[in-house]
Parts: sequence; structure tokens; C-alpha cells
Amino acid sequence: MMTKYLSELLEDLTPRRIVEELDKYIVGQEEAKRAVAIALRNRWRRQNLPESIKDEVAPKNLLMIGPTGVGKTEIARRIAQLIKAPFVKVEATKYTEIGYVGRDVESMIRELVEVSYQMVKSEKMQEVRERAKRLAEEKLLDYLVPQQLSFGMRGAQDTSKREEYKEKLRRGELDDKVIEVEVQEKLTPVIGIAGPPGFEELEEQIRNMLGGLGTGRRRRKLKVKEALYAFELEEAEKLIDQEEVAREAIQRAENFGIVFIDEVDKIAVKTPGVGPGVSREGVQRDLLPIVEGTVVKTKYGPVRTDHILFIAAGAFHISKPSDLMPELQGRFPIRVELHPLTKEDFVRILKEPKNALTVQYIELLKSEGVELEFTEDSLEEIARIAEEANNRTENIGARRLHTVMEKLLEDISFNAPELSGQRIIIDARFVKAKLEGIVKDVEVAKYIL
Repeated sequence: MMTKYLSELLEDLTPRRIVEELDKYIVGQEEAKRAVAIALRNRWRRQNLPESIKDEVAPKNLLMIGPTGVGKTEIARRIAQLIKAPFVKVEATKYTEIGYVGRDVESMIRELVEVSYQMVKSEKMQEVRERAKRLAEEKLLDYLVPQQLSFGMRGAQDTSKREEYKEKLRRGELDDKVIEVEVQEKLTPVIGIAGPPGFEELEEQIRNMLGGLGTGRRRRKLKVKEALYAFELEEAEKLIDQEEVAREAIQRAENFGIVFIDEVDKIAVKTPGVGPGVSREGVQRDLLPIVEGTVVKTKYGPVRTDHILFIAAGAFHISKPSDLMPELQGRFPIRVELHPLTKEDFVRILKEPKNALTVQYIELLKSEGVELEFTEDSLEEIARIAEEANNRTENIGARRLHTVMEKLLEDISFNAPELSGQRIIIDARFVKAKLEGIVKDVEVAKYIL
């Protein structure tokens, strides 16, 4: 059922349409967009293959090469949103080889399955929402209208009062009324703690031994609206089949999961002798079977990694892709280079994407009653300053725009409550007056921009 749902969703996402969707959020980098679009389409194509060959078709993993801030992470994040697939972003430098203190590479798969589980669970709970809401209402009414039993049955007056309160509840008239109810509370999980191999299974065994000790019921004073929501969640949890959720979560992670491994260039650095280099090479060795295809134990069951899509990315300033283990290189057959951003790209980034920075600031200040407007020449000037700052200091790509914009609008943001009702126009002269001095002073620019 889950595979059919995602396959139908992907059917309409042709490579051309995927690129068009990515164009709404990411400027340039056409080669990278086309590559991920093809890789994504191959996910749908594989689902339509005969069973005899289906398992033989491996995902076309990608290696993105390019400086920071050019769109590598954003491309991966957007394609995951497009197909509503489980997606995790991890940093290669956070992992250590088996035997060293730290996180082992298998934990990235466990994170992916956890994301997948929460996605499926949320969908299932949405399906039973109306039924859960009705059950929650009845549960809440037991607190609002205590039952007065007569010969084992509720009296007519009591039933009438419940109906009256039910109508008030649905109209929201009781939302702010404070009542004391008994709600379920869970102890904070210990997921995410770094541990040795097998720690995941040990944690699950401890949970099973404790049984119901991890959860309990406690009387709390809540507003009616809050109590109703808490009861809805409780009832929805009871209505869904947790084992079915786990099965679908594993299936979704195995067939449509995406793992984005950032800073992979940092573990490609060759260091002779002992020291950190040994650990880096060890991480590569541990990563190889995960990417090639293996079985990882998770608390929801064993997960095969054969058809999970891996996207690795790195700047490769110090190292180069050929510094990676040959076997690992072979598991990333598609390589795309993302190009440094120019002033023209910055101008487009400021005004074209759906979530453009200028739009974000306009909406933020609109909440204070301030109307902000950017002229065309102001965007050109902001882009010029961002490019110059990148050239003079460290090239951090489009992220420089965030710093420049924040500094540019610092005074307006601070004084916004007092400027309510005003219309402020940001033009090139305003930008120069605010930022030109900082850009010219290289030492100051290093710290501020």
C-alpha cells in the first residue's frame, strides 16, 4: 500500500517537472538539478520493474562537488520534500570507526528509519483523526459531566446535560475552562546517546524489561482545549496498529529513503601514519557496506540498505574525490560539480525563489506594521557587496547574503515597533550608506560580514 502510494506520487514527477520544482527554490546549478531528477525518476522506474530484475537495480548515488553555500544541501532537502520521502542530513565528520568513541555509521540508518516511522505514524493518526476526536470528546465529557448512575444506568437528565456540554465544547465555549484530568505521560527517551555497536538493541531490551514503567498517568490541570488535544493523541495512538506502522516505515525507508552525507571530503583527507587519518579511513571502511547494501538492526526491525539513495557532498578544497577509497568512489557513480555563485546569481537569489530573502524580511517587518520595499538597484548593490565580501574574505556562497541583509536591516529591525505604519524604501544609496564603509575595511568585514 505504501509503495503504491509513493509510486503513484512519483509517476507525475517527470525529470523535467522535478527540475521546474527545484527552480522555484534554487538558482542555477542546472547540471546538479538534472542529475538528482534522473536519480529520483529511477526510484519510480524501479518500482515498475519485474520482480526478477527489481532487486538487481541499485540506486544511482550522487556525489556533489562544490564550495559551501551553492545549494548542495538545499537540492537534497527539496527533493525529499517533493516525494514526501524519509530524509536525513548527516555530517561525515560526526562519525568514528568501530572501536573509537563516538557515533557509528549505522546510526544514520537508524535515524532514517525513525524519521520514516514518525512520517507513517503521523499519516495513520491523521486517518483516524475524526474517530479519535469523537472518542476524546466522550472521554472529556466524563470529566465535565460526572456520571450519576441510577441502577447501573445513566439518567436522562445526565444524558441531556452531556449533549448540552458537547455542543458547547464543539463551539469552543469551554476552551479556556481549566479542569483537572488524568493524562498519559512518557519518560524522556534516551535515543541519540552515542554508544558502542549493539547499543540500540541493548536500549530496546531495557525498554522491554521495564514494560510499562516508561509511561504512566498523572493528574494535571489543563485548559479544556489542551485536554481535548491530549486525549485525541491518546485515542489515535490506540486506534492505529503500531506493528503495521513499523512495517510500512521500514518499507518506505528501504525503497524511498534518502541519506545526505555532508562534508564527505573531510574523511577523504589522506594522513600518513597514525592519528585522525586512521579514524577517517575507518569511517570510509564502515560506510562502504552501508552504501553497498547490508542489514542494519533498528528498534523497529532489520532494515536493508540496498536501495536507499545516498547523496554525498563536499567542497573538496584540500582533498579530491579520488582520495576516497576506490570501492566507495564506485558506489557514487553520478558526480556533479556545483559552480561558485556570481553577482548575477545573488541578484536572482534575492528576488526569484519562493522563499527569497527579501520576501522573508518584508513579511517579518509587516508583522510589526512596517512596509518594506526593495528597489531593483538595491538588489544589485546588495549582490555586489556580497560578492565582494566573499572575494575578500572566505567564499561562503549564498550564506553571505544572510549576513549582509541582517546588517543592512539591523536598525530597522531594532526600531520596527516604533516605526509601525511607516513605508521604508531600500534603494542603492541606502545600501551604500549602511555597508560601504564596512566592506572597504577588510579587517572589519572579516568579523561583521
